[in-house]
Amino acid sequence: MRIMGDILLRKATINDLEGIYNVEIRSFTAPWTKDAFYNEFVQNHFAHYLVLVDEGMIIGYCGVWIIIDEAHVTNIAILPEYRGRKLGESLLKQVMNYAQLNHAKSMSLEVRVSNNVARNLYKKLGFQEGGIRKGYYQDNYEDAIVMWVKL
Repeated sequence: MRIMGDILLRKATINDLEGIYNVEIRSFTAPWTKDAFYNEFVQNHFAHYLVLVDEGMIIGYCGVWIIIDEAHVTNIAILPEYRGRKLGESLLKQVMNYAQLNHAKSMSLEVRVSNNVARNLYKKLGFQEGGIRKGYYQDNYEDAIVMWVKL
């Protein structure tokens, strides 16, 4: 499905692993390993991934675990050169819709305390701050804010 201009949104497959990993390593200071993503596709039956594609290249992705009626966003990222176009917002809205269609009634995620851009986006989409995970991030032991939204 088209979400913006020629940018497509679709469900990811294991064939998208390289593209997802490319976005991951260009987006995070402590990226997941390629093996971690491989395990998401092969072993974790709760994991679902959606990707944004521009001219055949994966430019963003979001992973979500849907367990019974709860959804948890594991990662969301957009390539740096595509940021600032509201693609992250569009992607997260679609993931929220996808989770609802798969019977989730709420969604949670963690976000760095210092990531005001992401926190503001999540608040805009109805997420509320629910708690702190002390030292959550392995690269610098920054705290994470847990955010929740009812779907």
